[in-house]
Amino acid sequence: MALDEFARIHHWTAQRQSEDWQRQRGVVIGIGDDAAVVDTAAAADGVAEPKRLLLAVDTMVETVHFKQSTMRDEDVGYKALAANISDIAAMGGVPLHALVSVSVPPSYKPERMRRLYDGLYECAERYGVAVVGGDTTSSPQHLVVAVTVTGTVEAGRELRRSGAMPGDAVFVTGAVGMAAAGLHALLAQEERGAGCKAAEEDQAVCEAIAARCDMETAQVAALLQAHQRPSPSVRAGRLLLGRGSCHSLNDVSDGLASEAWEIAEASGLRLVLEERQLPKSGSMAAYASRVSMDPLEWMLNGGEDYALLGTMTAGAAEETRAIFHKEGIPFFIIGKTEAGSPGVELVRNDLVYAGRAAGHQDYRVELKKQGYNHFSS
Repeated sequence: MALDEFARIHHWTAQRQSEDWQRQRGVVIGIGDDAAVVDTAAAADGVAEPKRLLLAVDTMVETVHFKQSTMRDEDVGYKALAANISDIAAMGGVPLHALVSVSVPPSYKPERMRRLYDGLYECAERYGVAVVGGDTTSSPQHLVVAVTVTGTVEAGRELRRSGAMPGDAVFVTGAVGMAAAGLHALLAQEERGAGCKAAEEDQAVCEAIAARCDMETAQVAALLQAHQRPSPSVRAGRLLLGRGSCHSLNDVSDGLASEAWEIAEASGLRLVLEERQLPKSGSMAAYASRVSMDPLEWMLNGGEDYALLGTMTAGAAEETRAIFHKEGIPFFIIGKTEAGSPGVELVRNDLVYAGRAAGHQDYRVELKKQGYNHFSS
C-alpha cells in the first residue's frame, strides 16, 4: 500500500474517536491542524476546580524496550501509552490527551503501524485519553514510539515523591516482579525459536512456556500480560489523593528498589522495606521456582509493573487498605520510613533468607539502585 505521510496518519487515526467524545475531554481542535487546542477547564475529568495541568512523555525504542519476538505490534502501541498514563496516575491525576510521534523503519508497512495504533487506541479508550496529534518520520532501521500525555489534578494536591515524612507507612498497590518474570519467559522462549508476532502465535507461546515449566496456562498468561499489557493505576492514584493521608507517590517503572530510592532522596529520609510483606504473585513465584531464579530479584529490580509505591500516615494505612480492597484494588503495607540520611533498607528474616541460624533476629541490608538504567556501563 503506497501512502504518503498524511494518508498514513489518516489510515492509522481516522474515525477512532468521535468529535463529541473528544469534546468531553476538552478537545477544541484535534488531529488535522498545525497544533491541537484543548480547554482543560471544560474537560469532564472529575477534577474539581481549580486544577493544574500535568505533562508526561515517554519513549519506546525497538531492541531497547521491545523486540518482535516478545511483543506484538498491538502490544507496543498499548504499552507506549500505558507507560505515560502511569506517570499521570503517580501524581494522583486524570489522563486526558496524548500526542503520538513515530519514527518508522522500512520493515513496518502501513498495516503493521495500523495494528500498533489499534493497541494504542485500545489503551486510550480504556483510560479515557483523547489522541490529539503527533508526528511521523522515517527511521533507518528500528521503530521509535514517543508519547506525550497531559492530565489534570486538583491544584496544590498533586502527589509528589518529595512528601514522605518519618514514621510513614510504606505501601504498594499491586504485586511486583510479574512483568520481569513475563519478559524472562518470553526471552527464554525466543532462544527456542518462538515469537509472538500474532495473537494466535502468542497463545501458542503461552502454552509452550506452560508445558515446558509444568505450569497452568493461565499462570503463564498472567505473566505475559503483565509485561505486554500493563495496567496503570489511575483509580488507585485518585483514591490516594482523595484520602488526603498519602504523603508521597511514585510508579514502579524501573523497579521497586529504584523507585523507593527516588522517594528517599526526594524526601530526605530512609525507607525500610519488610521482605516478608512484599506482595509476591503466585504465578511469578511458581515460574521462578521452575527456572531456578530468585523471585526477590524480579520484585526489587524488575520494573514495568506500574503499581504505585508511596508513603502515608501510619494510622491511616489499615483503613486505606480496607477501602482499596472494597474497590477490588490491591494494597499492601510493606514497610515504614525513618529519619536519617537518604537510603533504602530491606529487613531480611531467617525464614526467607537461606543460611541464617534458626531463631536469629531479623536484620537489615542496604538496597542498591539496581533498577533499569539506560546509561549504565
